[in-house]
Amino acid sequence: MTDKAGGVQGQSVLPGKYARVERERRFLLAEPPAPAAVTATRVITDRYLVGTRLRLRRAELPDGGCELKLTQKVPVARPGAIQGLITNTYLSPAEYELLATLPAAVLSKTRLSLPTLGVDVFDGPLRGLVLAEGEFTTDEEAQSFVPPPECVAEVTDDARFTGGRLVQASRQDLLRWLAEYGLRPATH
Repeated sequence: MTDKAGGVQGQSVLPGKYARVERERRFLLAEPPAPAAVTATRVITDRYLVGTRLRLRRAELPDGGCELKLTQKVPVARPGAIQGLITNTYLSPAEYELLATLPAAVLSKTRLSLPTLGVDVFDGPLRGLVLAEGEFTTDEEAQSFVPPPECVAEVTDDARFTGGRLVQASRQDLLRWLAEYGLRPATH
């Protein structure tokens, strides 16, 4: 059984010396940004390993390369930009392929890079969801960030819009959640 954070219920995780604080703010957009504003595009497949707090990521890079990594996210139970602790391990293709055999829930998206935000455009049952994230190195930087007008609503403190929760969401869940923010994704 897993807890809401995606970890194994009843098991705690120590931060360790390799984890770093993850500061990010998340925003809903009504639609993807104009192509002219996009500086880079990556196709991302995230595999959330069942019964763990681990995410296996494959990111197809614009130059034809590929970034493979294993990530552990340990969330904090408090509002604000500090989302918790994150630890990344970069993998070889053979390491990735071995770990990809483990049971996982899969989430696919296209990440569009803008000068201040990364914008994720989701596929599958989450199609129509456009979620922007800003990452910050300090609390002050996170607090002083002014989102662009395209950001319809901030969902930083809404756990439903984290990858670990989205990967478990149905189409009906998504439509209901977006409706709470006055959004109706296009059906195509």
